[in-house]
Amino acid sequence: MGRLGLYGLTGPDHTHQLGLAKPTKRVHGDPGPEAGHSVSSPLSSRRRREETEGTLTEPERSQAETMAGKAAAASAAATAARWAEGYPWREKLAKYKGELGKGVWGYWELGAWKPLGISARKRARLRKEVLLAGEDWTYDPPRGEMRTKRKGHKCDRISAEKRANTVELMKKMPQMLLDYKKRRWEKKMKEEDSGKS
Repeated sequence: MGRLGLYGLTGPDHTHQLGLAKPTKRVHGDPGPEAGHSVSSPLSSRRRREETEGTLTEPERSQAETMAGKAAAASAAATAARWAEGYPWREKLAKYKGELGKGVWGYWELGAWKPLGISARKRARLRKEVLLAGEDWTYDPPRGEMRTKRKGHKCDRISAEKRANTVELMKKMPQMLLDYKKRRWEKKMKEEDSGKS
């Protein structure tokens, strides 16, 4: 059933009455939907192709996983054979000597920060192997002096300052009392003089 629109009834049943039906475009030789072929969108045909081509049967999947596992095992075996006598730290040190001398994390070049050409993990592994071999590792930055003085709590520092200030004031206390008595006496004398006149 159509719906009431601006020009009267519109919808799938009434579009031909208003002359709004779109003519279907046919390719030469295509029989069209009348011949029993359904019109499908490109999305549905792509989904159908993925469903038919993208699925692997269980034996095919297990064979693919086995091949991937064999390739990984062969790579690991080659690496293990290369490192059978130990981690080749001498070769790595010679290779990355220039990069290691530039800094630990990177360096500034023409106003831009450049990271090192060796990752931090590989640098740490190389450093560990060199130190285990008993060689010197000179590429670390100089370590700063450790702070031995503890900061403590602010209330303790303030109370210590107050106690020191109190000791200094107690030394001045006799002079302060004499000054106070003198001021009192002068004030009393002024009041008496003003009372007499």
